[in-house]
Amino acid sequence: MATRLTLRIQERISRLTKSEQSLAVLLLENQTLIETHSATELSSLAGVSKATTARFFRNLGYTDFDEARTQAREERNRTQPYAYSQTAAEPGALGRSIADHLELEVLNLTRTFEEMRPDLLTEAARLILDAPRVWCMGFGAEEGLARLARVTFARLRPDVHMLAASPGAWAEDLAMTGPRDVLLLLTLEPRPKFQSALTAYARTSRMNVITLTDHRYLARAQRFSRLVIGSHVATYGAVPTHTTLTSLLRLLAVAYIGQAGEPALQRLSVISEINEEIDLFD
Repeated sequence: MATRLTLRIQERISRLTKSEQSLAVLLLENQTLIETHSATELSSLAGVSKATTARFFRNLGYTDFDEARTQAREERNRTQPYAYSQTAAEPGALGRSIADHLELEVLNLTRTFEEMRPDLLTEAARLILDAPRVWCMGFGAEEGLARLARVTFARLRPDVHMLAASPGAWAEDLAMTGPRDVLLLLTLEPRPKFQSALTAYARTSRMNVITLTDHRYLARAQRFSRLVIGSHVATYGAVPTHTTLTSLLRLLAVAYIGQAGEPALQRLSVISEINEEIDLFD
């Protein structure tokens, strides 16, 4: 669950110092540390000074560390248990009921969209509208989502491509990118090591990276992204869920239509007519 502390961190992380960001990453990746560790212990884990830790909490709007910890404990006591990934080896973990599955998926969707900032969605749609080209990228299970993103936005605007779809042609793909292009990155764990090299190149070439990811990766994604849109992806283990990312893609497409207006609708109509002419679908 995204707590008030994590939401404050996400909103202000770009304004924190490098040392403070180390502490921010630690708390985003291990939310319960605020409840179980002292300020001194947090400082040690993050490799920062106690003065930096004190300043970090003041910059987030708290009087001190104790106020932040009290708030976190009160939130935990009045909310239902929820984790990013429930992976305990329970005998019936993979045989949960349909109701259990539905409850968790709905919870993921609800918390994702309740926490979403409308201005973030609008800015993402505007970046896609203004981009000379749009590139979609995902690896592993998220490669399928990247292909869905490519098809979705290709129906709404021209020059939408897959990036790094073929490992042997990464350099050729990157050579075609340029400033103000949008890279739409969809990423969940596990992430390949080479992803960081590709995103680093995208940043140096002045592409606008829009990352759709889980909340644990938000702080890291901020380092190379123009925008980061987080989603809840809690599961009962073993099999990842892409429900929220898929829904986010659709929402982003709808927001794009709202920005683009008639040209997007006309392109949809033209594509529909072409499909009918070539008798592609029943």
